[in-house]
Amino acid sequence: MDLQLTGKTAVVTGASKGIGLETARLLAQEGAIVHGVARTVPEPVPGVTFLARDLTDPSAAASLAEAVGPVDILINNVGAALPASMHAEGFLGIDDATWLGTFELNLFATVRVTRALLPSLLDRRGVIVNVSSIGARAPYQPVDYGAAKAALTNLSKALAEEFGPVGLRSLTVSPGPTRTANWGDPHGYAAHLAAQAGVPLDDFLAGVPDAMSIVLGRLSEPEETAALITYLASPRAANLTGADVVADGGTLKAV
Repeated sequence: MDLQLTGKTAVVTGASKGIGLETARLLAQEGAIVHGVARTVPEPVPGVTFLARDLTDPSAAASLAEAVGPVDILINNVGAALPASMHAEGFLGIDDATWLGTFELNLFATVRVTRALLPSLLDRRGVIVNVSSIGARAPYQPVDYGAAKAALTNLSKALAEEFGPVGLRSLTVSPGPTRTANWGDPHGYAAHLAAQAGVPLDDFLAGVPDAMSIVLGRLSEPEETAALITYLASPRAANLTGADVVADGGTLKAV
């Protein structure tokens, strides 16, 4: 299927690895002009121009907007659970500084980038896809991460409602357990949970589908979620806005 993305200009945040990197790669393969944004620039990807920006810096969004110029597509993928959150013993173990850091990375960075790029997105009748999490809908730990993602999901709907009448589309994709650094890296969230359980990481990951009742019996792959994001960002999905599309292999039983 031709996704009609040739010549469209896209910005993908959190583009150095995982879902963000695969989304940037796929958009470029579909003919888009892609700017990937990350704290650390990864190895070159054909068709992707990487920009080093720390989006928790309040000045970074304006600098980014100046560097990329007018855009048609914004993929807000930046976000993660902070190490302090992952190692906390539940709600009472998360202090104010960690809450603020979590919201800076998972919400305010997106707010600032969206605000900076919105004028050109409106001018071009563009699309925003925000990458949230099933943690926005279900009480998974850490609680601060889920709360920030819930706020992000609400922001997507608010943007769709306010700016839909002038042509902007705004959507959310909410992945479940995905084979990204959080789940596969020796220092990621899954590794911390495995250590708590006293089992090797590979054994822990093998048990995740049963433990989380994932219907498909496996973790999602980053490129699968990237394909969904790329479709939603394309003119082929022109009648979709305000939706939160869950991509979790059947983990959530009610949405």
